[in-house]
Amino acid sequence: MTLTGLHLIAGEWVGGGDSFAAVAIGDAAPMAVQSAGPAEVHRAAEVAEAAFPDFAATSRTARAAFLRAIADGIDARRDAIVPRAMAESGLPEARLVGETARTTGQLRLFADHIEAGRHLDLRHDPALPDRTPAPRPDLRLIQRPIGPVAVFGASNFPLAFSTAGGDTASALAAGCPVIVKGHPAHPGTSELVAGAILDAIRATGMPAGVFALLQGDTNDLGRALVRHPLVRAVGFTGSFGAGRALFDLCAARPEPIPFFGELGAVNPVFVLPAAAAARGPAIGAGWAASLTLGMGQFCTNPGVAFVLESEGADALAATAAAGVAGTAPQPMLTRGIAGAYRSGIAAAAAAPGVETLARGPSGDDRHGTPALFQADRAAWEATPALRHENFGPSGVLVRLADFDAMLAEAQALDGQLTCTVQMDDADTDLARRLLPILERKAGRILFNGFPTGVEVADAMVHSGPYPASTNFGATSVGTLAIRRFLRPVCFQDMPAALLPDDLAGA
Repeated sequence: MTLTGLHLIAGEWVGGGDSFAAVAIGDAAPMAVQSAGPAEVHRAAEVAEAAFPDFAATSRTARAAFLRAIADGIDARRDAIVPRAMAESGLPEARLVGETARTTGQLRLFADHIEAGRHLDLRHDPALPDRTPAPRPDLRLIQRPIGPVAVFGASNFPLAFSTAGGDTASALAAGCPVIVKGHPAHPGTSELVAGAILDAIRATGMPAGVFALLQGDTNDLGRALVRHPLVRAVGFTGSFGAGRALFDLCAARPEPIPFFGELGAVNPVFVLPAAAAARGPAIGAGWAASLTLGMGQFCTNPGVAFVLESEGADALAATAAAGVAGTAPQPMLTRGIAGAYRSGIAAAAAAPGVETLARGPSGDDRHGTPALFQADRAAWEATPALRHENFGPSGVLVRLADFDAMLAEAQALDGQLTCTVQMDDADTDLARRLLPILERKAGRILFNGFPTGVEVADAMVHSGPYPASTNFGATSVGTLAIRRFLRPVCFQDMPAALLPDDLAGA
C-alpha cells in the first residue's frame, strides 16, 4: 500500500502545513509527512462537530457494526501494518502481531459491550403522583456522548494506544467523533490504520467527519487541538511533562474540558519476607524479565522493588542482576527516548550510596542498555533519579531494615498505575497491613505476578492517582474506558414519543 504522508479529514486525504521526514529502521521506504497547522485543526474540528448529531443518534447496533468493520479492516491490512510498524518503532514482529490482535480484539469487545447496552447505566425512578407531602416526577437517566474527542497517539504502542487504539475505540463506541494527532514516530503506521477506519466509514455509511487523522511533529499542533472550542475532551498517553502541559491547557480554556492523561509510574513491587525466603530467585528472575520486556518501554514497567534485608533478598538480587545483564540490546522507540533513558541511568549510577548491580550490553544511540541498581533507604530517598520513572529497561532494588520501613516507603509514594505484592500464606498479616495504603496509591494491585501486560476486560483499571493519571476515576483500558466520553442526562416527565430508543423500554 502506497503511503502518502497526508492528513485524513472529512473522508479525504489532504495536504497542509510544512512537512517532516519520517524516521525508519532498515530498508523501509523514506516518507515525507505533512505537519498539520491551525487550518487543518479547525477543518477537522468543524467536520467532527457537524458529524456529531447524526453519529450520536446512531443505534448501538450500527456503532457496533462500525467498530467491527474497523477491526476487520485492520486485520485485512495486517501484512502491511506490521512491517511498517517494525520499521518505525524498532519493535519486533511477534510483539506487533500481538498488538494488532489486541487492537482488533478491543474494538470487537467494545462492540459487544455497547450492543448489549452495558455502558448506558440506565436508571428509572417511576413517578409517584400520590406521594406525600409532594409527588415525585418520572425520572430517567442515561449516558450520552459528549462531542468531538481529540486523541494523541502514543509512542510505545503504535497500534493499541494510537490511531485505532483504546481512546479512539472507546470514544467511537460512546458515539463521539475522533480527531487523532498521529505520533510523529510512526506516521506510516498511523496512515495505514486510518485507511482501515476510512474503509469502515464508507462500508457502514457513517458520517465522513466521524474520524480525522492529523499528522505532525510540532507541539503547536497539540496545543491547537486541545484549545479548539469544538473539542470536548482529550485522551492522552505519554510523558509526564507533555501530559501536564496539555492538562493545564485544557483547564485554562474559557470552557475547561476533561483531559484523560495517562502519564506513567514506577509501579513498585513489594516483596514480603516469607515470599523472599521461599522463592527469592524466582521473584528476581520474574522481575528482571518484566523489567526488560520490550526494552522497558511500558507504562507498567516495574521500576522499583522493595525487599527486607535477608538471605532471600540476596538471592533475589543475584537472579535479577543475571537476568538484566543477559538481556540483549534492542532498539528503543526513538533516539530521543534512548537519549533521555541514558541520561537517567547515568544519574542513577553516579548517585551517592547507589550500587550498580548489572549493566547489559550497549548498542548504538538508539539502543537501550538494561541496568539494575541497588540502594538502601537513605540513598533511595535522596536520589530523585531513582524515584521518578526512567522510561526504559532499568530498575532499582531498595533494601529495607524492617516492615515498618516498607510501610513508610509505600505511604510516601506518588500515585501509581500499579502496585504489586509478592507474598506467601505466611505473609498474609503483613499484606493486610500494607493493602490499605496501596489501595490509595494505585488503580491496579497485583499479587504474585508482574504488571507488564494489561488485560483488556470489563474489570480492568489502567489509571491511578496523580501523577500516574489525571483522572483517577477513569481508565484507559477495558470497557469502563467508554464511560470517559459519556455524561449522564436525566429526563424528567419526558413524553414517551420523545424518549431515546435506549430509554423507551427502561
